[in-house]
Amino acid sequence: MGEEREDEIVWHEGDMPFSTRFGDHFYSRENGLAETRHVFPGGNRLQARWQGADDFKIAELGFGTGLNMLTTWQAWKASRREGQHLTFTSFEKFPLDGETLGRALANWPELTVEVAALLAAWPNPKPLKDLVVDLDDGFQLQLMIGDAADRLGKWNGTVDAWYLDGFAPARNPDMWSTDLLAQVFEKTRPGGTFATYAAAGWVRRNLQVAGFTVERLPGHGMKREMLAGTRPA
Repeated sequence: MGEEREDEIVWHEGDMPFSTRFGDHFYSRENGLAETRHVFPGGNRLQARWQGADDFKIAELGFGTGLNMLTTWQAWKASRREGQHLTFTSFEKFPLDGETLGRALANWPELTVEVAALLAAWPNPKPLKDLVVDLDDGFQLQLMIGDAADRLGKWNGTVDAWYLDGFAPARNPDMWSTDLLAQVFEKTRPGGTFATYAAAGWVRRNLQVAGFTVERLPGHGMKREMLAGTRPA
């Protein structure tokens, strides 16, 4: 995305944010929240996996409106036990300003508490450098600003689960390249997973070349398929 200017975000159907740079919506027009829950926590089997983990780590390509993070945080709060911690690291080249973020997330009143906490921590008008914030005692957001390939190559973290959520592969192929997905694989713990709404054959092949075992799963709503997979233990 380059620096997002105000005229590069337009609004469809009231409050549906659309990037003119990539020619794509920030989330599903059918039901963005339901798709997020199905694809990312669901595709990574998080409810089962994080139950026994004292320190679970998720990373994401493409923060966008923060909907994935907020949904994950809400689910985590509902099921975690005392002493558990989750770190959510997201790589984003073009963060939205707070006003745009708030308008986009106003579509989801069931996330009101989580949205308010994110907006309270959001720099005005938007993050120009990395943002690391404890949204509560057990959940930390790490927002890494810059080109994903560059930032990921220099990042020394390891991940239990990946959310691959760049704009559509046909619109933003760099976020689905063999080089970037190889870095994703390298930063994944053995037995770690990924999930994505994308189902294009060339994306599946790039993930397999990187080293992941890949499976096709039912997509959400009218999307027939999605992809999920594992780094072999």
